[in-house]
Amino acid sequence: MSSSMEQTESKAAKPDEFIMVIEDLWYSRGQKKIFQGLNINIRRGEVTAIMGPSGTGKTTLLRLMTGQILPDRGRILIGGEDVTKMSRRELYRLRKRIGMLFQNGALLTDLSVYDNVAFPLREHTNLPERLVRHIVLTKLHAVGLRGAWQMSPSELSGGMARRVALARAMVMDPDIIFYDEPFVGLDPISMGVVVRLIRKLNDALGLTSIVVSHDVEEVSSIADRTFLISDGRVVASGTPEDMEQNVSAVVQQFMSGMADGPVPFHYPAPDYDEQILKRNES
Repeated sequence: MSSSMEQTESKAAKPDEFIMVIEDLWYSRGQKKIFQGLNINIRRGEVTAIMGPSGTGKTTLLRLMTGQILPDRGRILIGGEDVTKMSRRELYRLRKRIGMLFQNGALLTDLSVYDNVAFPLREHTNLPERLVRHIVLTKLHAVGLRGAWQMSPSELSGGMARRVALARAMVMDPDIIFYDEPFVGLDPISMGVVVRLIRKLNDALGLTSIVVSHDVEEVSSIADRTFLISDGRVVASGTPEDMEQNVSAVVQQFMSGMADGPVPFHYPAPDYDEQILKRNES
């Protein structure tokens, strides 16, 4: 779906249908242009996948969405509020409504499983410890790890650590949960568990889930809508079925995992013969 079609869809939608709207987003790092007029509309209550080849700025986009860095131009609206214009106090208030599952879990190694999940509640609320305990054990139960509450992160497998991190991400009952490459480093069983949890928890808790990943098969099995980013823009968007049927060479290369195509195998370099001959002459 082109950017113009996305904008038309946005105008035709109900005001509260999109929980997040990214409009004409531009961002550069030094001389390198990361985003060049990016437009994304994320529907409330859906699992939305943001995909693209390595180096396209997917994790950078998460940092922009959460106000960790500012764009050069454009707007990022969450619930109608522009993240790019928020004060530090307003950003802290917004982030209480957002959960984050970091790429490697990012558990605090000196705290137990229980204390890791309880940490956001103790940091941001004045709830009595009795209620904290009830919430923490409920969230751990939801990810199947209530029995591991006394364990330390060093005792957990990679899949278990990712599930504890998911319990922590949802302990504040957020409106949105961001998943940054949630399947990296997981064995097939653990990956299957995390995939199922993302879909199940999104629907059961009425969340909006934004999954940044390059794992085509896993993401396609749970996403309601996918946005494929390349060269700083959305090059395609739609349901997983739409993406499979898209005839764009970029989309086909990414979805099929082809080594060469519009995204080249070789990094830009001088002429091969000329560079080799010059080196041999010297």
